[in-house]
Amino acid sequence: MFKQLLARSPARRAASALHDAAVAQSRQATLYAGMGAPDTVEGRFELLSLHVILLVERLKGEPGAAADVRQMLFDTYVSNLDGALREMGVGDLAVGKRMRKLGEAFYGRAQACDEAFASLPDRTVLSKLLGRTVLRDAPGAPTLLADYVARCREGLAATDTRALVSGEAAWPAA
Repeated sequence: MFKQLLARSPARRAASALHDAAVAQSRQATLYAGMGAPDTVEGRFELLSLHVILLVERLKGEPGAAADVRQMLFDTYVSNLDGALREMGVGDLAVGKRMRKLGEAFYGRAQACDEAFASLPDRTVLSKLLGRTVLRDAPGAPTLLADYVARCREGLAATDTRALVSGEAAWPAA
């Protein structure tokens, strides 16, 4: 019964919609073909995590329902990663260890992004971070990716908090 109440909560619906939007945005072909992100499990994880980090960062410090949506967005992200690992055939005993590593990676990326975002509008730190994490030092276009991320932040900053709490995010074209 408790699960049914949570499933119907506006915050959970908004978080699910934001997560779905982040997934769709992170799968844009231009991010892979045009900017050099590797189309691998790791590359997709990095881009999804980056988009979720952008949403979490935008909701940070917002009171009330936004704080609930922010937490539920993270919970949805983690739950979907857990499900993806299980679908890939990772055994029950190994899922916990893998999830801990993925959680550590997410928090590490979020902290590094916060530091890179603090240096904006200079995109040098962000470009280096994206080159190391998303592109994994492969020949790609970290400056193009940094420009894209900056546009994402600007679009999300311009999005009214009420829209985000309703599950609507403004993403630019990649």
